[in-house]
Amino acid sequence: MLKKITFSLCIFLFYQTTEHASAHPQPPTFEGKFDEAGSQSVEAAVKEFEQHYSKVKLPTVLPPFSITHKFGRFYKDHHYGMYDSLNILYVHNEMKQHIFKMFDLFKPKVSFSGKAYILQDGRQGIYFEQLLFNFFVFEESNLHYLLGIYKDSTNQETPNLFVQIANSIKSNEVATSIYFPSSIQ
Repeated sequence: MLKKITFSLCIFLFYQTTEHASAHPQPPTFEGKFDEAGSQSVEAAVKEFEQHYSKVKLPTVLPPFSITHKFGRFYKDHHYGMYDSLNILYVHNEMKQHIFKMFDLFKPKVSFSGKAYILQDGRQGIYFEQLLFNFFVFEESNLHYLLGIYKDSTNQETPNLFVQIANSIKSNEVATSIYFPSSIQ
């Protein structure tokens, strides 16, 4: 009899725990937060962008910090038709300061002010700083590339790092793969 009561109690507690768990959903995972914001894989976002515009060149050099996740998002401006963009984000799920953003801005041509740097092939890039991020913008194959790195993410001199990244995007090559540090999933 005691075994039957114990067994019944265990079954009751199991169902109570199961009902309680379903009544209180778990917070979204790290990836789930990005999914909720409309992010998708970099490959899917690039493919969607390329269906509307032109081939996108991705960098073969990335910042020298750990990256665990990469997300992409193609934004189609249905309201004005002028601010379409491809956003790519490289992050680390535990080191919140490890953030590298890449925006391919298709149109309109936007002017930026800052310090000019000359790339290997003579293209010019503009470096500027904002509150939390340092940015570098340059043009490649009629696209504006806007790169951003969280200010506290690297000890390397940021303008030179941006120049290295920009130089790895070449118009005469189609980037078929991206170099990621060994820690990326």
